[in-house]
Amino acid sequence: MDIDDIRRRYQQACKFLDERGRRLFAANEALALGHGGVTAASAATGLARSTIRRAIVELQSGVNPVGTRVRRKGGGRKRAVVLQPELPAALEALIEDAIRGDPETPLRWVSRRQRQIARVLGERGFAVSQKLVGLLLRELGYSCQANRKTREGTNHPDRDAQFARINTVVQAAMAAGEPAISVDTKKKELVGDFKNPGRELRPKGRPEPVRVHDFEVPDLGKVAPYGVYDLAANAGWVSVGVDADTAAFAVESIRRWWQQLGKARYPEARRLVITADCGGSNGVRVRLWKRELQRFVNETGLAVTVAHLPPGTSKWNRIEHRLFAAISQNWRGKPLVSHQVIVQLIGATTTQTGLTVRCELDANRYPKGIKVTDAEMAARAIERDPVECH
Repeated sequence: MDIDDIRRRYQQACKFLDERGRRLFAANEALALGHGGVTAASAATGLARSTIRRAIVELQSGVNPVGTRVRRKGGGRKRAVVLQPELPAALEALIEDAIRGDPETPLRWVSRRQRQIARVLGERGFAVSQKLVGLLLRELGYSCQANRKTREGTNHPDRDAQFARINTVVQAAMAAGEPAISVDTKKKELVGDFKNPGRELRPKGRPEPVRVHDFEVPDLGKVAPYGVYDLAANAGWVSVGVDADTAAFAVESIRRWWQQLGKARYPEARRLVITADCGGSNGVRVRLWKRELQRFVNETGLAVTVAHLPPGTSKWNRIEHRLFAAISQNWRGKPLVSHQVIVQLIGATTTQTGLTVRCELDANRYPKGIKVTDAEMAARAIERDPVECH
């Protein structure tokens, strides 16, 4: 029996053995070899001869090791903070100037990289690694955190009442089988081989080549996706506009949704509830929005109720996290090289909750700067909500 045979058997068995099992295996091989067996077993397994000799004592004692410790109490390497008791304090002092946010919060984060922290601590005489720094930071209550959008500015005392009123109007419409939609314009996107945030699966080492600079391609321009999200049906409609994001474009998107989806889905509808941000092309003060909605009402015979969200609360608009967020996930890492690609990517968006999306290109032109006169506004049949929030 030679060393190669022992090494081969050890390599086959060691992945199934714990530390005790490996040393007992080596001890058994050493006993089988007799004189010089400890040296041969050590060379074949890489275990120290002293370890194999202790294991031989365990074997010869006849004590069943099952249920006992793998190592005797106190065995193993001491923790770095035990060997270097000043290390935690030195780490805290080093990163104190890099703390961001409220120091009283239970979670804090630092802007220095762990490798940089380990290097500076090493210069100060501590034996640390990047991995150890990360472990100590977690134990000290630090973590890597991104910014969180939570500050909305000054809260108006009527804000909760506004949300309660919007919720009441929407719930009443849905209970009556009437359509209730959430509308908004998604961020404008450059068309062309530009970098799109996110990653997608591709052959290793073959990333999609894109332009270095995000300068608009004149022949392709930008697109403005205007979305209509049906709250009850969990279904979306997106008009991909190639011109300005005006109120006329917004209402045309709603009109297309009604003609192609809404009218068939709600054949008995008499009223349409629209929730929207208070700014942008569908803003509360935009005259063109009101004039175009009046034309839509005249064409369809629907009574339209518009519920604008309070200022600074656009993230609560349901279309943002139920439709637009899903679209962004679906096309992440994919350059939006053409109008057709954009339409296909939006139309292919689905979620586990059953979201479906229809998308269509709107190649019409929507000029800016259209003025709506006082006389035109006076001719609009607008009624304010009986519950008024200022």
